[in-house]
Amino acid sequence: MKNIIPILKPLLRPFDKLRASGVDESARGEPVEPFRRIHQLRRRSIIDLTHTFTKSMPVHSLDDAPTIEKIRNLTDNKYNDWKLTSWMHVGTHIDGPGHFTDSKIVFSDITADRFVGKGVLIDARNKAIDSSLLKDLPAEEGLIVLILTGFDKKFGTDEYFNNHPVISADFARELVKRNVKMVGMDLFSPDNYPFEVHKIFLSLKI
Repeated sequence: MKNIIPILKPLLRPFDKLRASGVDESARGEPVEPFRRIHQLRRRSIIDLTHTFTKSMPVHSLDDAPTIEKIRNLTDNKYNDWKLTSWMHVGTHIDGPGHFTDSKIVFSDITADRFVGKGVLIDARNKAIDSSLLKDLPAEEGLIVLILTGFDKKFGTDEYFNNHPVISADFARELVKRNVKMVGMDLFSPDNYPFEVHKIFLSLKI
């Protein structure tokens, strides 16, 4: 039984073909790209994989819990406003290249298309997360790879932060070799000290 499930076809592919053929969509009286792309998106299911962000959400012992403070109100200020203070590794988040490397790249340097594309889901529940899980991975570059371990059910417990599954270095190197663009998981971290997997991915901006 295959462990890898395709989850999303790229929305931009039809437009890439039109550009390659030199077709001017606006001259043909057809919708311009952004509107057609939105129309395509409306026909797809969108699954929210994020945790709800609250001031009582669980955080790692090395981080502080977020604070959400109301600083303006209608009575005194004629409008409402709040102040949010949070560490960068609270809840659902993306690691930047400089997290475990000396890279000077920040998120504002990364274009939005890096976060959009064709994805596959790897079912790693009750399995070692090693390169054997990748034998059925499609032979194409630029995939977004999501890893399902089922450990998200532990979110809110000490076990979620301190006893989570880890990704093997050979699994990480194989994804690098296949030139994936992003890796996502339902874990607090892909590894533990000395954080070899972090460094393998982030050194190549994955």
